[in-house]
Amino acid sequence: MAQQAEADLASLLDRLKAAQRELVLTAAKGSTLPSDGMLRKISELEGAIAATEALMQEEGVRR
Repeated sequence: MAQQAEADLASLLDRLKAAQRELVLTAAKGSTLPSDGMLRKISELEGAIAATEALMQEEGVRR
C-alpha cells in the first residue's frame, strides 16, 4: 500500500509541475506582464507542489 501511495504522489507531482511549467512558458511568450489570474494559478500550483513534496518526504521518513 505504501508503494502505491508513493507512486500516486509522484504522479501527482509530475502533473502539477507540468501544469505550472506550461503556464510559466505561456507567460514568458507574452510581451506584457501575465494576468493576475495566471500569476495566482502559478503561485497556487507552487503551493501544491511544495505540499506534495513535503508529504512525499514525510512518507519516506516513516518507512
